[in-house]
Amino acid sequence: MLSRKSKYGLKALLTLAREAGRGPVLVSDLSARDAIPKKFLEAILLDLNRHGLVQSQKGKGGGYFLRRAPAEITFGDVIRALEGPLALVPCVSQTAYARCTECVDEETCGVRLAMGEVRDATARILDNTTLADVNGRIDRSRVPSAPRRRAAPARIRLQRTSPAAPAAQRRRRKLP
Repeated sequence: MLSRKSKYGLKALLTLAREAGRGPVLVSDLSARDAIPKKFLEAILLDLNRHGLVQSQKGKGGGYFLRRAPAEITFGDVIRALEGPLALVPCVSQTAYARCTECVDEETCGVRLAMGEVRDATARILDNTTLADVNGRIDRSRVPSAPRRRAAPARIRLQRTSPAAPAAQRRRRKLP
């Protein structure tokens, strides 16, 4: 099962990918936008920074941004950075191999064989799924962008009317 840490990390990176090229995004904005506890998100972003996936910029206009293009960061990169190896058992891990203590013969171990296939299938999917791929499949009209602190919020005044109201009632009255 995907840990909350990895899920939050992926959500934050998908938001940063949508904001790529527009400047850094504040942790507080990411936290609010993706409903991630701020302190937890800060720790996740520090891990992602250590693994070369994001970079922070301090000072006015600071925040976090992707170090690479969204098309170059895979879900596999993110999960390995936050969780470690994809393998469910250590004897099939390609990055953290360790022989299972209870295994008599790795060559004839059915568990190892099956878990190796699971690891390969999982890695194939995660390593071929980029942030750009996933964002491209999301209906953009339903995903708000991260707030920008430099721009003043737009104020829109809406007039409430029912659809059946006559046209004259729906028009705004001009004051003299």
